[in-house]
Amino acid sequence: MLTENDKIEKKENNSMSIDNSTTLTRRRFLTQGVMAASAVVLPYYVPASALGLGGTISPSERIMMGGIGIGGRGSYDLGWMLNEPDVQWVAVCDVLKSRRQAAKNMVDSKYGNKDCAIYGDIRQFLAERTDVDAVLIATGDRWHALASIMAMRAGKDVYCEKPACLTMAQGKMVVETARRYGRIYQTGAQRLSEGNHVFAIEMARSGRLGQIHTAYADIRWRDGNRHDWLPPELEPPKDELNWDIWLGPCPWRPYNSEYVNGGWYHFYDFATDVAMWGAHTVAQALAGLNMVNVSFVEFEYAGPNKTMVTRLSNGVELVLFRVDGSVWEPCKYWHGACGERFDGPEGWIAAADGYSSPDVSSPTLLREYKKVLADYTSRTQRPLSHARDFFDCIRSRQPAVANPEVMYRAMSVCLAADICEQLKRNLKFDLHKAEFVGDSEANRMRSRAMRAPYTI
Repeated sequence: MLTENDKIEKKENNSMSIDNSTTLTRRRFLTQGVMAASAVVLPYYVPASALGLGGTISPSERIMMGGIGIGGRGSYDLGWMLNEPDVQWVAVCDVLKSRRQAAKNMVDSKYGNKDCAIYGDIRQFLAERTDVDAVLIATGDRWHALASIMAMRAGKDVYCEKPACLTMAQGKMVVETARRYGRIYQTGAQRLSEGNHVFAIEMARSGRLGQIHTAYADIRWRDGNRHDWLPPELEPPKDELNWDIWLGPCPWRPYNSEYVNGGWYHFYDFATDVAMWGAHTVAQALAGLNMVNVSFVEFEYAGPNKTMVTRLSNGVELVLFRVDGSVWEPCKYWHGACGERFDGPEGWIAAADGYSSPDVSSPTLLREYKKVLADYTSRTQRPLSHARDFFDCIRSRQPAVANPEVMYRAMSVCLAADICEQLKRNLKFDLHKAEFVGDSEANRMRSRAMRAPYTI
């Protein structure tokens, strides 16, 4: 538990409307230990872990965690976060019974008990678990923004997997909700906390490459952006899978097991296109650029599933590189996945997954590798661990490295690129006004209808 202001608990209702969610504060813990000890008989033996001895964290100091949507990537994140000594997992929520049970087994195995509670409905989870300080959200993309907003309105800090929203309107609401409720929010762009990527970003940001003229972001390739429906199948029992909750804010579609088993990834109703990878890499590229004075971005349509050139108002070209999925075209800017690259007059640097060290135009650029990272951690007081940064920020109440504003800026660029591809024409996007310049059709596509009662 966190030792902040006492919680003022309010009676909740079970209405789905997230506007009716109540604000929940931190739990109360006892401060009169000496007086209490004099009034009761202490047990003969108290485990050292219960007292915070021997390097352990006492229960009153632990961050109480819950998970929402905990299969697939969520199970990876869960295993990652279970190793943090000041975190205690107490509950998991997933619409699929098999996944919530598997997550419970992971938690119970870690702690050697059977205490982890399970839920199939996010509404019940948030209403009942007033003891939870923070949540991991790793649902399908259609639920990311809505679940984050619901959780923050319920007083929870949020670690949400990427892409954090399906639309610009949803992303803006995440930003506004975090600000209004004073919540810590971290989106799962974890490469912003990994050494090789941080080094590349810092080399660009600090001017060691000179004035950056071109940046590149890997947006990979995806098997279409389908608008059709899969044929209906018999729905499973609701205890196994509640199809209505699975769909959430998306348009109603008949049940088909392919959606649930990962097929949703290819359908416009449930996902994004550029943002599937760009939520990582565009955030990485923008982090190395001076975005303070960038007022607009121009998007140049190049054809379906083609590399797109965008131009920032400060003169920098941001190239959204997309491989050809039919032949799996190799990337000429980096090897591996989720790469970014920065080109300046003093050289270039690139990083991607699986690197032992960044690629550089000259080995001399790597001479200060350790110093650059040391300077970064000293200046920002951030660890080179994305989950640890989240937990540290829960305690300090300082913005996380992938905070809502970082998320919203990167997602706006990605979603604008999506709209450019859908409309098949060049577009100009005003970052300050969050709107397209002189294109009413494109502006209507900044939001999508959300199916009642799963609305913001």
